Amino acid sequence: MPSHDTRLPLSRRGFLLASTGAAAALALAPAPAHAGARRPFGRFGSPAARLTPQTLYVDPKGRGDHTTVKDAVTAATGSGWTLVLAPGTYRETVAVDVTRTESTWIGASEDPRDVVIVYDNAAGTPKPGGGTYGTTGSATTTVQADGFTARWITFANDWLRADHPGVTGTQAVAIKVQGDRSAFHHCRFLGHQDTLYADSIALTSFARQYFSHCYAEGDVDFVFGRATAVYENCHFRTLNRTDLAAAPYGFVFAPSTAGANPRGYLVTRSRVSSEAPDAFYKLARPWVPSSDTTARPSLVVRDTWLGPGIDAAAPYTNMSDAFPWQNQRFAEYRDTGPGARITVPENRPQLTSEQAQSATREAYLGDWRPWRETC
Repeated sequence: MPSHDTRLPLSRRGFLLASTGAAAALALAPAPAHAGARRPFGRFGSPAARLTPQTLYVDPKGRGDHTTVKDAVTAATGSGWTLVLAPGTYRETVAVDVTRTESTWIGASEDPRDVVIVYDNAAGTPKPGGGTYGTTGSATTTVQADGFTARWITFANDWLRADHPGVTGTQAVAIKVQGDRSAFHHCRFLGHQDTLYADSIALTSFARQYFSHCYAEGDVDFVFGRATAVYENCHFRTLNRTDLAAAPYGFVFAPSTAGANPRGYLVTRSRVSSEAPDAFYKLARPWVPSSDTTARPSLVVRDTWLGPGIDAAAPYTNMSDAFPWQNQRFAEYRDTGPGARITVPENRPQLTSEQAQSATREAYLGDWRPWRETC
């Protein structure tokens, strides 16, 4: 098992309780704020001392250029802008369109628990003008532009099934990422169903994305989409559920890789933990959308610790019997932990040593080297 920070991040439920004043009852310690009251932007300058002419400062208390992320994005037209976000909870939806390329968002405290972008739309939430938002429209944050980078930020959707028993569209996306060369370092993605939507702008676009030292939690298909995405040194946590009486509670990954794309999701040197009963979660199921029935979902999980929450005997299942998981591109390599035990070999395809040489971040991301970026 790779070395990981043993502190569990404040979960989305913990965040919700903390935000309503119940943190003390659960002994939830507040997150440390590294950017003090007099330096809300930490080491990243200020409106009076900008890092660059294209740096904007966001602070809900009014000490920056803007009080909302949405207003800062609107002001940052064109390419190459940096947004520095002071600690705070930004309750809003934000969209970065295709014209706002090469942008960077920085959580000023360098602790993702301090900077939270959150909203509560679900797929079945009624829209003001009629209809519902749908899965894509439910996203708290949407990034379509190429070259997007985020550091030390929490992206969340705090819509809860229990609060909306009559809603059947329970997908609630924290972030949808569609751009090529999208990188997330030390970020958190909090939600339940469809938390992290790692996708592309079009079926023929093979968007490359990189997630390093990130944390994602949820229950149903909470990491999904058709991007070519590498998850390195990440922590995936499956949530408990009180609305279901039996397994499975959900699925960690649901890739929808285009058939023409040779590479989908790569999970490496990561971990999967759970707050649910043992074996109540599947590691993955393939998503073959009705809009692309030629998709061949691709997932490689290698050198990763799988906790007891994963069903070791049958870690994969079908989303549709018309597209069995055995016909897709699922494989593992040198995984460890109780959820990685091979008890039924035909249920756990393994890469050979030779095949594993092509299952690397370099092979997946080509000439892009986001792990070399510094801030």
